[in-house]
Amino acid sequence: MANSERQLALVDCNNFYVSCERVFRPDLARTPMVVLSNNDGCVVSRSNEAKALGIGMGQPWFECQDLAHQHGILALSSNYALYADMSNRVMQILGTYSPEVEVYSIDECFVDLTGQAQLKATSYAMRERVFKWTGLPVCVGIGATKTLAKLANHVAKKHPRSQGVFNLNDLTAAQQQRLFERIEVSEVWGVGRKLTQRLAAHGIHTVYDLQTAHTATLRAEFGVVMERTQRELQGVACIELQDAHADKQQIICSRSFGQPVVSLAVLKDALSVFTANAAQKLRAQNSQAAWVQVFLRTNRFRRDQAQYNPSMSVPLVQATNDSLVLNRWVDHVAGLLWKDGYSYKKAGVVLSDISPTRVQQMDWLEPQKTADVQLMKTIDTLNQRFGRGCLKISTGGLHTQWQMKQERKSQSYTTDWHGVPCV
Repeated sequence: MANSERQLALVDCNNFYVSCERVFRPDLARTPMVVLSNNDGCVVSRSNEAKALGIGMGQPWFECQDLAHQHGILALSSNYALYADMSNRVMQILGTYSPEVEVYSIDECFVDLTGQAQLKATSYAMRERVFKWTGLPVCVGIGATKTLAKLANHVAKKHPRSQGVFNLNDLTAAQQQRLFERIEVSEVWGVGRKLTQRLAAHGIHTVYDLQTAHTATLRAEFGVVMERTQRELQGVACIELQDAHADKQQIICSRSFGQPVVSLAVLKDALSVFTANAAQKLRAQNSQAAWVQVFLRTNRFRRDQAQYNPSMSVPLVQATNDSLVLNRWVDHVAGLLWKDGYSYKKAGVVLSDISPTRVQQMDWLEPQKTADVQLMKTIDTLNQRFGRGCLKISTGGLHTQWQMKQERKSQSYTTDWHGVPCV
């Protein structure tokens, strides 16, 4: 069964977005709360009180209006700057407990605690330090593999007796079997709704069913990924920690507009911002792109409106990460795609055919153009120091019609001097 020598912890922030908001609004500690997605559309984070009232994850906010009015549910717009900064603080704290960590998502981190002398005390100390230094509650799940650690974290959240920490390696084989027989297979890492239905058709309903299923049959029906998941449940590590993420092979920057866009100037303004953000991501990983794609979308849910969803890709003569060069191409393509008489709901920029900046493919017919590296470096440095958008290309951000609707957004308490709480 599981290799008890390996102690891999998954630390997960509870109701992360809501918890970040409550750090600076302790008066909301018992108030049912939700945080909404872009343009205040759907619920993406819920407090325990909101969950108890029946608010579903991903539920459109307009469907919750009656319930919200009846129970006084507070809804806030997503404050991504705040959440990213709070996440960085949590990850820095967790990094002090082990040299081997993997930031899995904005609110989750794998920490290798193998060899810790006082594992239980260390786990509780880690949880307490995160709460003391950031105000965010976290749960710690420990197992011999990543999949088991995720499962242990689920138990730590659901069972109050665990007090936020649960170690599967502390259980005997019989105790682990009884536990897994009570947990639905949908709680396994990577098993979604459709996969749960397919597994049920083969008589696999619980974690224990999946753990003990016939391996050859499982692989034949569901592929090698499901076999890997099963072996992880059996304590065989198939997914190792990654201390660094691979460079992106495609970068997409897009957004649904706060209001329908009916002007080419407004559309180009939005695309200029998307291009600048995509180019900055390219430079951050020392890469360059040789293909640029622009796409436009009308609102597919408005059947009473004319639909038009064009897209165009352009190969560049020379790969680049220069915001000015990329923006000129995007601006030109946008003009070719644009048609009057449509209400555009979404647009985006895609950069692909990405390669390291040290690699340059020359063209026999076109002279080599040297990117203004120093200018781009200066832009990135100033934007990092004073906030994204401090220096812009073109008119990026001049128009407000397309910008995301955030009518319920809280202050940027930790990233904006004007938002710092006053005591």
